[in-house]
Amino acid sequence: MEGSGDDAATALAPIAKWKTEFSRTFQYCLDRSTPHLRERWLGTLAIAAIYVLRVYLLQGFYIVSYGIGIYILNLLIGFLSPKVDPELELEHLDEVSLPTRGSDEFKPFIRRLPEFKFWYSITKAFCIGFLMTFFSIFDVPVFWPVLLFYWIALFVLTMKRQIMHMIKYKYIPFSIGKQRYTEKKTAPTGTSSATD
Repeated sequence: MEGSGDDAATALAPIAKWKTEFSRTFQYCLDRSTPHLRERWLGTLAIAAIYVLRVYLLQGFYIVSYGIGIYILNLLIGFLSPKVDPELELEHLDEVSLPTRGSDEFKPFIRRLPEFKFWYSITKAFCIGFLMTFFSIFDVPVFWPVLLFYWIALFVLTMKRQIMHMIKYKYIPFSIGKQRYTEKKTAPTGTSSATD
């Protein structure tokens, strides 16, 4: 009996080794892609276009598309929300993370869901959705205009609530470039020297 356990462990060792190497390589590629914001999002756009084309050509898998849409909406809420909700922080009154007046200390906007995780989750969702289109069990027959209308209604209501939250607590989840400070040019003083 002990021999069969050793045989199974020996048989699984190459699989575990391959899994570890693949995981390391994948993480290395993810780490290398971090600073390439534009290229990452263009890649995701290409994956999303391939998914949409496949769904269009198959004329099905609308429930999978709806699920991806709801998931992306959920991710978007996290991306647009501050890490610490000002409503909860006002209850504690110790420290307010977002300035509410011009005299308050500036604190940068920190997202609940960072951009990289937002991108990675969306890309993963489209890849999984694409794989699901190869299995007919996920092709549930539905009337897609109803799903589309319902998703648009959810999007409008959710964004309205999010925008009202932004207005109430005076924050903007986007920064337009890095602020740059330039030195003031001093007017040239007279040409006379101190020895005159």
